[in-house]
Amino acid sequence: MKIPPIVGPQEWEAARQRLLVKEKELTRARDAMAAERRRMPWLAVDKEYVFDGPGGKTGLPGLFEGRRQLVVYRAFFEPGVYGWPEHACPGCSLMADQVAHVSHLNASATTPAYASRAPQTDIARLKARMGWTLPWYTMTDDFDADFGVDLWHGTNVFFRDGGQVYRTYFLNNRGDEALGSTWSYLDITALGRQEEWEDSPEGYPQTPPYSWWRWHDAYGDADGDGHE
Repeated sequence: MKIPPIVGPQEWEAARQRLLVKEKELTRARDAMAAERRRMPWLAVDKEYVFDGPGGKTGLPGLFEGRRQLVVYRAFFEPGVYGWPEHACPGCSLMADQVAHVSHLNASATTPAYASRAPQTDIARLKARMGWTLPWYTMTDDFDADFGVDLWHGTNVFFRDGGQVYRTYFLNNRGDEALGSTWSYLDITALGRQEEWEDSPEGYPQTPPYSWWRWHDAYGDADGDGHE
């Protein structure tokens, strides 16, 4: 391994400052991309789908758990997948390991969920073994084929307005490898981080930065409409 040059403190700080300029450009570009996502057109989802969950069968609106937004990752845990039946696929398992505490997303009117074709008994066993707590449903129809995740993993984002569900965004391949933090999920939703500094369409919910943050056990009952 050929290591970089070894320098003194002043030269090291100068190199860091040069890189910081580019890093700030990347941050601004990422924020601008998220702003464009919030202005994407929506696709109405009129077809009915059925999932099995811990509480029994439910439709796609049920996955929202009463909130406005839903982020669904298609995880490969089912017969024929490497690791079955003890494990989900290694990549999907790595994704599940890095999902942040869901209470912060819930406080932002967003529900994260996983969906596979494994029965609920196997999903419950896997979650207990791996220490995962996020909602995880069993697909029973062609939801995966309809939303581009029948052959490969991917993340679909939805918005619920009353009883009507809309598809607002989709990403897969390397696009979702960095997902897991609260901010990375919110940046792909229609409402974004819902903070005042964001460039969002008029009328979108926004609150002062930091003001809505809580310890994950201190949010109370979320009303599903956004920051408390």
